[in-house]
Amino acid sequence: MFYIIAIILIIFDQLTKYLAVKFLLGKNPIPIIKNYLQLNYVENFGAAFGILQNKQLFFVVITIVVLAGIIVYIRKHTNISKPMKAALTILFSGALGNLIDRLRLGYVIDFIDVKFGKLYDFPVFNVADCLVVVSTIIIAYLVLYDKYEINMEE
Repeated sequence: MFYIIAIILIIFDQLTKYLAVKFLLGKNPIPIIKNYLQLNYVENFGAAFGILQNKQLFFVVITIVVLAGIIVYIRKHTNISKPMKAALTILFSGALGNLIDRLRLGYVIDFIDVKFGKLYDFPVFNVADCLVVVSTIIIAYLVLYDKYEINMEE
């Protein structure tokens, strides 16, 4: 099930990036909710929030290590809770989605542009970024509240 869900999420991420290139590249942003949400094509040569620009090899190596770690962890530990397996699958999918961009293009395609009126212009992101952030929050919760393993004593 891990692989099926991962493949579906990766395809969805890559499809949205393909559509971003097709409909947004070289064009003005498309407003969805005026002053709050728009679709805007951006080529990100760094990480989240534009940090570590042009460090592609670093990101490729780190991502491969993380992906391998997730696979080894899931295969080695048979008592992982279903929510933890789901969160690790989502994390794997998001990380691999952006890795595909880095290897194929040398940058990550971002297109979701959120603003908080005139107060704050959030960095542009993509579906894979959403997957990584949401899964990380879930994993942190599961670890903090000791819900990442099935209790075998029950």
